[in-house]
Parts: sequence; C-alpha cells; structure tokens
Amino acid sequence: MLRPEPTRIEPVFSPRIWGTRSLAPLFPDKTNLPEPIGEAWLTGLDCRIATGPFAGKTLGEAWREMPAEWRGTRLASAAQFPLLVKFIFPNDKLSIQVHPDDAYAAAHEQAAGSRGKTEMWYAVSAEPGAKVLIGLKPGVTKERFLAALDDHSLEDLFQSHSVHAGDTFFIPAGTPHTIGPGMVLCEVQQYSDLTYRLYDYGRVDANGKPRELHLEKALEVINFNSDAGGRVNTHVGSIHGTTRFEELVDCRYFTSFKIEFAEHMHDRVTKPLNEFRLWIFLEGEGEIGWSSNSHDNLTGNSGAFSYKQGDCWFIPAEFGSRGYYPKKKTGVLIASPLNPNHRPKQDGHED
Repeated sequence: MLRPEPTRIEPVFSPRIWGTRSLAPLFPDKTNLPEPIGEAWLTGLDCRIATGPFAGKTLGEAWREMPAEWRGTRLASAAQFPLLVKFIFPNDKLSIQVHPDDAYAAAHEQAAGSRGKTEMWYAVSAEPGAKVLIGLKPGVTKERFLAALDDHSLEDLFQSHSVHAGDTFFIPAGTPHTIGPGMVLCEVQQYSDLTYRLYDYGRVDANGKPRELHLEKALEVINFNSDAGGRVNTHVGSIHGTTRFEELVDCRYFTSFKIEFAEHMHDRVTKPLNEFRLWIFLEGEGEIGWSSNSHDNLTGNSGAFSYKQGDCWFIPAEFGSRGYYPKKKTGVLIASPLNPNHRPKQDGHED
C-alpha cells in the first residue's frame, strides 16, 4: 500500500487577454512576464506532482493510481478529479459570462465532460475600488437583458459588490457574473471549464478577431428568477485560542474554510476523512510535521514538509497528527469535495 503523505502540486500558468505581467507576491519569480497571465491552475489535470510517490506524474495520472487511503472512501471509484482550484489575476475586466448546471451540461456538453460549474471566490488581495458583478438585479427579464446587450448597458443590470481582501463570494451555476481588475482571487469550483460568454467589451484577440460569444447557450442557462449567490456571510471562530478559523462556503459540491496561525500548534485527527483535502497557502511560510497514522505522535519517521505562499498541497484522507511551525503568519484556504446529495449548511448569502 502506498503510504499516504502530503503531496505538493505544481501550478500551470494560463495566458489570458485580461491578465497581468506580474504575479508577485504569490509567485515572486513571475514578474516582467512576456505575456499577460490570467490564471494559475493549481489542480489542473496537467499539473505535475512535485513530491511523494507520484512525483513527476500529472495530477490526472496520479488520480487514476491513488488508492482509497489517499482519495477517501467516498471517492474510491471516482473517475474524474472533482475540484479545480485557481488563482485569478485580472488586470482588466473578464467577459460577462455564465456557467451551466449539471443537468444542462449532461444534456448538451458531453464532449466537455458533462459537468456543470458552481464556484466560489476568496479575495486574496484587492485594490481600492475593486468590484465584481454577481447576479442580476430583481425584476430583470430576458427581454430587458437583451435590450441592454444591444445598447451596451449590461453592467447596469447587475448586483455590484465592492471587494476587499478576505471577502468571500459564491457563484452557483446559472448566475451571470464578471470580475473587475485590481484584485487576486482564489477560486474553488467543480472541475469544469464550461464558460458561456455574453459580452466581451468589444475586445479582440492577438489576431484582431473578437473572442467567441455563446449567447444562445448562455440565455438558456441564466436563472433570471434567482437571487442566489453573491457575498457570503462567513463564520469566524478559533482553535486552541490562537488559530483563527473561518468557514467560507459549504455547498453541495465542495466545502471550504480558512485557518490563520502565527504560533506553533499541534492537531490530531482521530479518524480518516471521507475525502481528501486541498491546502492552498495564501500567505506565510513554515513547516508542517505530519503522521499518516492518527495514533502516532509527531516523532520518529513521521515526516514534514516546508510550505510557502502560492503552494497547493494534496492532503490524503488518511492523514493523522500534524504540527504547525510557521516562520511567518500563515493563512491557508482548505477545500474538499462533497457529495452532490449533501445538504449544505449554507450556499452563500448576500449581505
């Protein structure tokens, strides 16, 4: 049996027309870039495993070989890796867009994986004036929406949210949205790249051609009668009196929370989890001591790994005791997949 151990995943950086040429401070070696980078895919199937027994393989290859002790019992037979996590670096507005739900994707997007796209954003940083548009204002009809498309006033129909570092937003499938410049977001979503563009601000690509729009499909999936999504009222607590714990989003596809710590602490897991977790380090650096057996102490040959901001680590389901040794104050976003039949505590609430 492959001994479960924390495993670092290397990001893949994706050029985007609206991206930026510096990804510092998350990736301090990515400055003065020759082309604008919009996204860092942390769990793309083409991302390479950097440590552990799967080192050198892609995440897609490793997932096919991972035993239940790594995946979690609920995901033991899952054919597809369930979560896509990204950093988003907008230096311009993204297109106004919408994503389909599972039912629509299964009926119309078999070639693209038949999976819809519900997502959340956590604001890693934000400049003054940064904003996102999520969902339509009450009473907006399809007819009014089309008229606004024609006269280029579509943004006026949206719910606008100012963005500050630490904000969390939830975007269920069927909710039109866009992201503005001046922020860095960490996105957790269903593993799907299905995006239907509605409006792209008249931009053209490197060949001078407008990017493709998907108006017909987008209008079929927009939920005009829903106010779901938007800013999330998160719940904050503490662990051991020194560690800040913040519940972010708990929806039918994933759950996420954030911990912050600046001092040494120890944690013990008493039983295996039903699914793996992803640890995304948003700030800080240090070391995590670990044991893959929950009955072991953090001594002997249990193991340790060093982390820095921008890292993404795959934490197997059977992962026991751990000790946290930060060199700098550390913030970690932790995400794990859920069963679509899960009854969430909250799917995101606007305030």
